[in-house]
Amino acid sequence: MQRPLGNLEVCLAQKANMEAIFHSVADGIITVDPDLAVTNMNIAVQKMLRMEERDGIARPVGDLLSGRLWPVEDLLRGAIETGEPARDRENVIFDSQGNELRVLLSASHLLDRDDAPAGGVVIVRDITHVRELETRLEDRSSLHGMVGRAHAMQQIYELIDQVGPTDSTVLIQGESGTGKELVADAIHRSSRRQSGPFIKINCSALSESLLESELFGHVRGAFTGALHDKKGRFELADGGTIFLDEVGDLSPLIQVKLLRVLQEREIERVGDARTIPIDVRILAATNRPLRGLVDNGSFRADLFFRLNVIPIELPPLRERRTDIPALAALFLRSFAERMRKPVEALSPDAMRALMNHAWPGNVRELQNAIEHGAVKSTGKLLLLEDLPPEIVEASAHVRSLAGGPGNAGSAAGAGDTGRGEANGREAGRSEAGRIQEALRSVGGNRTRAAALLGIDRSTLWRRMKKHGI
Repeated sequence: MQRPLGNLEVCLAQKANMEAIFHSVADGIITVDPDLAVTNMNIAVQKMLRMEERDGIARPVGDLLSGRLWPVEDLLRGAIETGEPARDRENVIFDSQGNELRVLLSASHLLDRDDAPAGGVVIVRDITHVRELETRLEDRSSLHGMVGRAHAMQQIYELIDQVGPTDSTVLIQGESGTGKELVADAIHRSSRRQSGPFIKINCSALSESLLESELFGHVRGAFTGALHDKKGRFELADGGTIFLDEVGDLSPLIQVKLLRVLQEREIERVGDARTIPIDVRILAATNRPLRGLVDNGSFRADLFFRLNVIPIELPPLRERRTDIPALAALFLRSFAERMRKPVEALSPDAMRALMNHAWPGNVRELQNAIEHGAVKSTGKLLLLEDLPPEIVEASAHVRSLAGGPGNAGSAAGAGDTGRGEANGREAGRSEAGRIQEALRSVGGNRTRAAALLGIDRSTLWRRMKKHGI
C-alpha cells in the first residue's frame, strides 16, 4: 500500500508539472520581476536567443534583448504599471543569428498570492511562416479581369482555379454590382471550353414568352411573327458555356424547362416536339437569396439543388475596402485614356471619401463614381469635389463626426450643479450619437470608426461600453 504524499511532495510534484508545461509550450515565454529582471525563460525563447536559461536569469530584460529590436521592455512596463494587458502586437524582430522574424507579442502583469504586483510575462508567437504564406497568396492581385487582394477575393480566385477545368454547374450569388458576370467569364476562360462560345442572357430582362424563345429557340409558325426557325441561346452555346443571370426571377414554366435541360442535357424548341441534345456548361447568378425563395415556394427546390452544385458567394465592396484604391486606380486609368484626360490619380481627400463610402451599388457604383470624377476633373488630380454629390456630402458628414462636443459647462458653484449635470448628460448623449453614426457609416467596423472619431480602438470600446452601445 502506497503511503500518502506529504504536502511538500505534493508541492514539488505540482511544480514539476508546471515546469514541464511551461517548457513544452511552442510560444516563447519570458517572466520578469517588478524591476523587469528576468525570472524565467522557456525553451522556445532559449532557442530563439540561442541562450541557456541560466545565462538570462536575473538580467534586465532590456539588456538581454539589446540590439534585437524586441520591444518587450516597454510592453512589460506598460502592462505592469497600468494592469492592462497588451495583446497580439505584431513586430519584426531578429533572433540571435540576425534572422528576421515576424512575431505577435503579448504582455500582462503578474500578481502574487496577496494580489500584490509580482512582475510581468511576455509571450512571443512566431508567425513568420504564416505571413510568408499570406504574402504568397496575396501577391495574386487579379484574375481574368477581376481585381482584388482581399482575403475573400483570394478564396474566390482559388475556387475558380479548382472549378474552372470541370464541367460542374456553378451558382454565383452576391449583391448587385459585385461582379458576378466577371466571375462567370473567369470560370469560362479557365475551362477546357474556353475556345467555345460564352453566351450570356439576363433572365429578368425579358417576358416569359420571349425568354422561352431566346433560351430554347422556336420553329416557324410557333407563334405570330415566327416567320422562320431560330436557334436559342442553349444551341448557340453548344460546346461552350451559357451564363444565366438573375435566375431568381425565372417564372415557374421556365424553371421546369431549365430543370429538364440540367437533367437530360437536351432541349425542345418552342412549337417543336423534337429534342435536340446539347453540350453546354451552365453558370447561373442571382442577387436574390434562392434558399429563401425555395422556402416561400417561388423557386423550385429541385432546380435550386441542380444549380447549387458549386456555390460562389461574392462579398460586397464594403467588406473588401482594401481593394478600393486598386479598383479606383484601374477605372481611372481606363476612363482617362478613353476620354483623353490628363487625370492620373485621386487626391487624398477623394480617396478618403471613397474608402469611407458605404457603396450600396458595390463595384459598379465605384466605377460610375470614377467615371463621373474623370468627366469633371480638369487637372492631373481627381479632387473630392469631382466625385458624385452623394459621396461628397457623405464625406462631409463623416468628417463632422470626428469633431468632439464642446466641453460641458462645469459647476462653478453649488448653484450651477443642476446645470452642470444636465450639460454632462447632453454631452454623453451627443458622444453616444457620434459613436453610433460613425459605426453606421463604416458598416460597424470599430477600427475604422475609431479612426473617424480620432481616438484609438480601446478608447472607442470603453466609450461604447460606457454608453451601452
